[in-house]
Amino acid sequence: MSLYDRIGETTKESTPGHNKKLEGVRHRVHQSLIEELGPVLYDKELSEDELRSRVHDTLQRYLMLEKTPLSAMEKVQVIEDVSDDVLGYGPIDKLLRDEDVSEIMCNGPDQIFVERKGTLVREDVTFVDSAHLRRIIDKIVAQIGRRIDESSPLCDARLPDGSRVNAVVAPLALGGPFLTIRKFSADPLRIDDLIRFGTLGVHAARFLQACIVGRLNVVVSGGTGTGKTTTLNVLSGFIPDDERIVTVEDAKELQLNQEHVLSLETRPPNIEGNGEVTIRDLVKNTLRMRPDRIVVGECRSGEALDMLQAMNTGHDGSLTTLHANNPRDSLSRLETLVLMAGFDLPVRAIREQIASAVDLVVQLQRLKDGTRRITHITEVAGMEGDVVTLQDIFLFDFGAGMDENGRYKGELKPTGVRPRFTDKLADHGIKLGAEMFAPEAVRIAESRMRKK
Repeated sequence: MSLYDRIGETTKESTPGHNKKLEGVRHRVHQSLIEELGPVLYDKELSEDELRSRVHDTLQRYLMLEKTPLSAMEKVQVIEDVSDDVLGYGPIDKLLRDEDVSEIMCNGPDQIFVERKGTLVREDVTFVDSAHLRRIIDKIVAQIGRRIDESSPLCDARLPDGSRVNAVVAPLALGGPFLTIRKFSADPLRIDDLIRFGTLGVHAARFLQACIVGRLNVVVSGGTGTGKTTTLNVLSGFIPDDERIVTVEDAKELQLNQEHVLSLETRPPNIEGNGEVTIRDLVKNTLRMRPDRIVVGECRSGEALDMLQAMNTGHDGSLTTLHANNPRDSLSRLETLVLMAGFDLPVRAIREQIASAVDLVVQLQRLKDGTRRITHITEVAGMEGDVVTLQDIFLFDFGAGMDENGRYKGELKPTGVRPRFTDKLADHGIKLGAEMFAPEAVRIAESRMRKK
C-alpha cells in the first residue's frame, strides 16, 4: 500500500462518519426511535420545538439502555446525528443552517463541497454510506410529491425554504448519488442588498426600476450560478401591488411579496410515463388566467415561442431568464429555443418577433473574484436588415483593474446612450432625466452617496 493510500485509510478511519462502533449504536437507536415515535414524527399539530424535544428525550433514554460504552461527547454526537437524520437532512443540516454557505455539493457520500463567500471548499462532514445519502435524497424529493429511482434517475426539487435541489442517482451517477443544493435566503434579497454587494449601482437600480414599472419586457441572462433567479426575484419586486402576476417555474423559487401572485410549477411524468406538465403547457395556460405580468423562471425550450407571443400580444412587462454569456448570445439562444418549439419558422420572422417583444437584456456574470455583477444593461433597439440591433445603456468597467485583495474595482456605468424606449416609459408617466445616462454625472452622484 502506498503512503498516499495509507494516509487516506487513516483519515477514513478517524472520521466520525466511519467509526464502526458509533455507527452500530447510531443505527440501533435510530431504528428504535422510528419504531416508538413513528406517526408522531409527521404530526403537524406538534411544533418543531416540541417534536425536537420529544426526539431528544427518546434518544437519551435509549442511549442509557445502550450496552456499548460511549463517552459523553460520543453520546452528544449520536443524538445530534440521529436528530438531524430524523428531523432534518442528516450531516448537511448544519451546512443548510450556515448563512455563509450558498451552495452544497455532495459528490457521493464521502465528498461534500460547499460554496462559501464565492469560494469552493471541502467540508469534513460525510454521510455513512451511499444508502444514507439516498435516504436524504428520497426525503427531499418526497416532500414535494416527486420521485427518483432507476427509471427516473434525475430530479429537480426544492426545500421548504425554496432552495433549489438537483439529485442524480444510479445508474447515471457513478460513485454517487449526487446531490446539489443551491440555498435561498429565508429573507429574499432586495435591490438595496444588490447595491451593497456591488452587483449594480444606485443609478442602474433606478433605471431598472423604471423599466419594470414602465412595463418593459426584460430578459435576465447569464451563466450557471451568476444569480439570474435572485436578480429576477428582485426585479419582480418592482411590479406594482395592484397587478395580477402569474409565475411559471420548474421548481418554485421566486418569492414575491405582492398580494396578487399565482405560482405555477411543472409536474414530471408518473411511473407509467403519463401526466407530465411542462413549462410550455403552463405558459400557454397563463394566457387564460388574465395575467397583467407573466414571470417565467427560465426559458429552456419551446416555451420561448409562447413567451414571445405573450409579450407581443398585450402582456407587456413580462420577465424571464435564460442561459447565455452576453446579450448578443442571449438573443441567439432565444432564437434557437424558439426553433425547438417544432415549427418551421423563417429565421427572419423569429428575429422580428424577438426585436418586437424584448425591450431589455440584463446580463450577469460571475467574475474571477467570486462576485456576481451585472455587466450589461442592453436595449434591443430593433432590426437592421436581418440583424437584431443592440445598444448598451450600462456597461461594467473592467478597465478599472483589481485591488490588492483581487477584487474588481470597476462599476456598472452608463455609456452615455439614451435608450429609444424612453418615449414608451413616458406613456406610463415615467420620465428619465438626461443625467441618468451621463457617465460623469453618475460618477459624481454615486461618489457623494458612498461618502454619506
